[in-house]
Amino acid sequence: MSISMFMPSSFFTTTLIILLVISQSYSSSTSPHRHPLKLDFYSKSCPHVEQLVGVVTSQQFKESPISAPATIRLFFHDCFVQGCDASILISTKPGSGALAEKDAQDNKHLAVEAFDSINKAKALVESKCPGVVSCADILAIAARDFVHLAGGPYYQVKTGRWDGKISMASKVSSNIPRANSTIDELLKLFASKGLSSQDLVALSGAHTIGFSHCEHFVRRLYDYQGTKKADPAMDPRLLKALKMSCSQYGGNPEVVVPFDVSTPFAFDHAYYGNLENKMGLLATDQALFSDPRTRPIVQSLGSNKQKFFQAFSEAMDKMGSIEVKRGNKHGERRKECSQHIQ
Repeated sequence: MSISMFMPSSFFTTTLIILLVISQSYSSSTSPHRHPLKLDFYSKSCPHVEQLVGVVTSQQFKESPISAPATIRLFFHDCFVQGCDASILISTKPGSGALAEKDAQDNKHLAVEAFDSINKAKALVESKCPGVVSCADILAIAARDFVHLAGGPYYQVKTGRWDGKISMASKVSSNIPRANSTIDELLKLFASKGLSSQDLVALSGAHTIGFSHCEHFVRRLYDYQGTKKADPAMDPRLLKALKMSCSQYGGNPEVVVPFDVSTPFAFDHAYYGNLENKMGLLATDQALFSDPRTRPIVQSLGSNKQKFFQAFSEAMDKMGSIEVKRGNKHGERRKECSQHIQ
């Protein structure tokens, strides 16, 4: 005879409810990366926020196209370090012994055009909707705008982020991929942010536009993994061209080279074809094709631009939800993106 014969039905109903509550609580406590954002968060408080940001991003793109890859990269660096909370925009206080995120060594090459774009957009939004829209949301919207302006997909951006109250350079290094990270390291880092191998490969596709300084790949040219030889996974023609721009010693530290040697100014899927042809610039780029875990994804996204656009849009949406701050305890809405509210 089963035990259930001695138990009233209300017992099972109550037990089921308790288990569901426990399950939901456990899920929320063990998945700190996802917080609810909405497509219509500012529908009443600032209904034209996206158009306002769009006025600035369109003008910035015309005047300085580098604003596109720079702002996309800025968004990535913001989200991966303590979440998408615009902490990357905070300036270090004069005389402070602790540096803010933007002054970390790993962020030294973030282009000023990206910061200018966000500050201009914030100023315009504040003039129409004072104290309403966070810098974190403006950064997310601007990154999407620049993707589209460069020829990439236009995707919906969920909003409702608050700006973070903490910005520490010491938090950056362990949360940002390095130019020579292994696939194991990349997968582990992305997984810690709630992102999959598909997201890793799709977001790496942002290297379809933008530039890198020589210091990030020079060892591939002259002393790959201590061999005193070039990386055999690099096409000889690319190797020769890069050596002309990047010296092993004493070169100009300001020299930059495009990530995508075939279509450097177009947001397309040519980046993946480059990897298949040994034309990846960074070691991490080329490793995506070398590793059997990520190679099929590279081949899939490289074969169909719309498939890449869809995967990239989904990955940007997921990344944009990492560790979102909500409420006065953990967040603020800055009037100036570079300064905490006093």
